Parts: sequence; structure tokens; C-alpha cells
Amino acid sequence: MKEAPSRVRSLVTILAMTFLFAFQAQAQQEPARQDSGANYLAELHDFRLSNYQSLDAYYRFSASTDPAALNEIVAGVNDANDSMEVIVSSELAVLSPEQLDQLNAEFDSFKDLMKENITVVRNTGYPDLRLSAELAEQAVVLNNLASELYQVAQESGETDPDERVETARSAAVTIARMMTKYSARSNSSVSQAFQGSSSEVALDEQARQFDAMLNKVKAGSAEGELKQLLDEISSKWLFIKGSYINFNEHNVSFVIGRYSQGIIERLGRVITLLENQG
Repeated sequence: MKEAPSRVRSLVTILAMTFLFAFQAQAQQEPARQDSGANYLAELHDFRLSNYQSLDAYYRFSASTDPAALNEIVAGVNDANDSMEVIVSSELAVLSPEQLDQLNAEFDSFKDLMKENITVVRNTGYPDLRLSAELAEQAVVLNNLASELYQVAQESGETDPDERVETARSAAVTIARMMTKYSARSNSSVSQAFQGSSSEVALDEQARQFDAMLNKVKAGSAEGELKQLLDEISSKWLFIKGSYINFNEHNVSFVIGRYSQGIIERLGRVITLLENQG
């Protein structure tokens, strides 16, 4: 699969902001990524994770118009865009052209809605509930499709998934999804707009699922840096677990988000260490 630039629209055309070029320049300086089955799964995983993180940042931006949150949106969508380009450019027959076109189309819709929502917040200082609802609904469509295609990629003959790595990735996506929903529910301006999916698992159940995934990852052998990272993740999770299981609007969502981001970052390092062990 080639001609990625013609099939994947850069975020430069989605968010026409001058500081965006710094992100693009940084991405262009990165070395070419290896075209392998393992890397294909890694890029699909990063794509899913980045979309949740950009949506979480949007909910925070809509409440505060904080430039730092806006930068996080840009970084998240740019990261997802980079992953999409690698996936589309791959020579591996993991996903069909039709599946890639569908994923790319849903991603384009997500970016368009993100642009509209950001523009409204920047111009008025507060979100448009209808547009926020459309963004939330499109995020559900995009992430559900990405998850379905991730499973297809796992089961293809081109990839060789490692069970412990995949459990860690599932844990990272789960807490990213939880963090995003918590951020939306904690923001009185957009909580009405964030309806999610009728089949979406409740936050408390997702927390229990994450708990089980984390315990499964910890059950394997761990020494040195890997053990330290898993211990740090466990400590952070213990601190915020109760807030996810028993949602309370008076909890400090900033703290929940910060600890959740810390867990996601450390899970990423855990995944890298596990991959290097394989």
C-alpha cells in the first residue's frame, strides 16, 4: 500500500494553527518505521490510544480554553495521523484496501469535527453542545472500528501477537477510554453531550476489567526496570481506582487525568520492555 500522503490528510489542513508546524517538523525528523507485523500492531495500537488522548484533551480545553490542552489535542491527532500514514503505506496484507479506506474516512470525519469544535471554543469561549455530541458519537464510531480492525490484524497471518504485550496494550486502551469518559462527565459544559454508545461498559466495570488486565501483566516475570514500572503503575492505580468505581463529580478530575496519563505512559514503557524481551 503506497501513496499515503494522498489518502491521509495531514492535521495541518485540519487545524490551521502556526504552532502546528513544530509538531510536523518533529515527525518528519523521526527515522522510518520498520514495516513488520509487530510494528503494524504497534501502530494500530498507538492510533487508538492517540485518538482517546486527543478527545480527553478536547474536553479539558472546552472547559478552560487552556493552550496546553490545545497543544495536547494537536499532538494527539498528529500522532494518530502519523500512525495512519505508516499503516496505509505498509506493504503487508494485514487489512484490506476497503478496510483501510473505511478507517481513514472515519478518522477524517473525526478530525473535521475536532476542528469545528475547537474553532467554536476558541471563538466563543465555550463548547457547542450539538457539535460536542457529534464529536463524541464519531469518536465511538472511529474507536469501535479501530478496535475491530485491531482484532482482524491480530488474527492475520502477518502478525505474531504476544499475549502479555497484548494484555498491556488492552489495559492502556481501557484506561485511556476511562480517562476520556471521566473527563467528559466531570465537565458540566459537555457532560450532556457525551453519551457514548448504548453498549458501552460502565466506568466501574471498565475499572474492574483494567484491574484484571493489570494483574495479568504483573503475573509474568518482572525484574529491574520492568518491575519498577509495574510497581509504579500499581501505586497510581490504587490511588485513583476508587474514583473510577464510584464516580463523584466533586473529585478532582485533573488529578484523575494526571495519574491516568502516568499509567498510560508507563504501560507504554512496559510494552517496549516486553517486546525487547521477546
